[in-house]
Amino acid sequence: MAERESMEYDVVIVGAGPAGLSAAIRLKQMDPDCNVVVLEKGSEVGAHILSGAVLDPSGLDRLIPDWKDRGAPLNVPVTDDHFYMLGEGGKIRVPNMLMPPLMNNHGNYIVSMANVCRWMAEQAEELGVEIFPGMACSELVWGDDGRVSGVVAGEFGRNPDGTEGPGYEPGMELLGKYVFLSEGVRGSLSKQVIEKFDLDAKSDVQKYGLGMKEIWEIDPEKHKPGTVVHTMGWPLNESGAGGGSFIYHLDNNQVYVGFVVHLGYKNPHTFPYMEFQRFKHHPMVKELLEGGKRVAYGARAISEGGFQSIPQTAFPGGCLLGCSAGLVNVPRIKGNHNAMLSGIHAAEAAIEAMQAGRSGDTLTDYDKVLKTGPVGIDLKKVRNVKPLWSRYGLTTSLALGGFDMWTNTLTGISVIGTLSHGKSDAEATEPADQHKVIDYPKPDGKLSFDRLTNVAFSFTNHEESQPAHLKLKDPSIPVAVNLPKYAGLSARYCPAGVYEFVGEGDETKFQINFQNCVHCKTCDIKDPSQNIVWTVPQGGDGPNYPNM
Repeated sequence: MAERESMEYDVVIVGAGPAGLSAAIRLKQMDPDCNVVVLEKGSEVGAHILSGAVLDPSGLDRLIPDWKDRGAPLNVPVTDDHFYMLGEGGKIRVPNMLMPPLMNNHGNYIVSMANVCRWMAEQAEELGVEIFPGMACSELVWGDDGRVSGVVAGEFGRNPDGTEGPGYEPGMELLGKYVFLSEGVRGSLSKQVIEKFDLDAKSDVQKYGLGMKEIWEIDPEKHKPGTVVHTMGWPLNESGAGGGSFIYHLDNNQVYVGFVVHLGYKNPHTFPYMEFQRFKHHPMVKELLEGGKRVAYGARAISEGGFQSIPQTAFPGGCLLGCSAGLVNVPRIKGNHNAMLSGIHAAEAAIEAMQAGRSGDTLTDYDKVLKTGPVGIDLKKVRNVKPLWSRYGLTTSLALGGFDMWTNTLTGISVIGTLSHGKSDAEATEPADQHKVIDYPKPDGKLSFDRLTNVAFSFTNHEESQPAHLKLKDPSIPVAVNLPKYAGLSARYCPAGVYEFVGEGDETKFQINFQNCVHCKTCDIKDPSQNIVWTVPQGGDGPNYPNM
């Protein structure tokens, strides 16, 4: 194997999302001489960023108080906030006055987080941060004392069988006094660190949702900039899965149409992508979208475990930031503000440590402030919403969850304490013979679309000569176990059509079309045998989201 060169920094940051960029900016604000590098696997900053998003600006207010004067792309303030319960043919609006104050979106902004991150990267570079897009971090570098001391980034040119090709580039070792992992949900390096240091020993299981999103250009007469709509109920109530939708009116006659399916569903016949497509045929949504056109599509997993599922976030040599730690407020469908705050807290802990002459140790102050400061306070109030939903279903959990959020808001105390999530999403999957097959309508090509057509609107590209970045621990399990027991659910849970079973009988084979992968990580989460491992492809590969 070719020898790798190395470069040394004070802090190495993996991932140019809101958490990683906030950390980089705060490090340079506190110490302009701090040597900081941010490594991003996407082809450019923002290429792999997908979020709703209604942004609570509290994190940005703390990081860059004059963000308005600096031209931050927060251009559409929320003006109207609506919440509906859907039936197949109608809707009931839930009055805003019944919603806890934390659910109020006034003062927030409808944004493209991809564009917010691009702007944040500009602010970071002005301060002297080095940002390298197209640099996937494929390995951790371990110090002799067992700490994380860096990462390997920029490895290119392996053959499909994993051997070194003629143009092989071994990548570089980027070494730091501290390494911040801000990879997003279910990051491959974060998974290794959590397992190595047993960081989740005292936390509940993490729970996840699959978020899918389309951008539509609609009839200007139907467009209402600043309008926020959330729904629950149909069509998921028919499949027994949890989740809901969002519709956000931004500028330029565009709306974000999103759909979230909780991955703890029991019925392996559930097809999350088709639930999303069916949702768009509801009369309320159909009326909005008819005459418009879809211009982009994408998907990603969402961490939904909340406060009780946050692992220990500091480890020897580094920290977990943002969605790598699982900081999404589930009922608010917001995590970007907490991601930014986590980056700020990590940067402040690292600067204090380095100024005291320390390096490579465990930044326990970061873990403490994350869980007791504004992030912990935000998440603790809503910690029972998700487990209540999983236990009791939609209607009962709405009443109990709302009551619990109100008591937490008014008194700071939950009368039901802290509930556990129980099973992981993979363990929650039940055998197919215990459930009915779900008949999904065929996409009409106008409001609803097949997966491969939609994947083209994620602008995804993977170099086909590289090894598949989706690894099977045991290649026999998909056909021998998952097909007969779970009706081959990987062919349905993937929102990009990566997995399929081809052939019949003894000739059946499991095919991985990794070129389609939009990096949502659902397979790594939901596979009942936990047999699929998501790893990074070559840097720059994957989706190229324009303004998700």
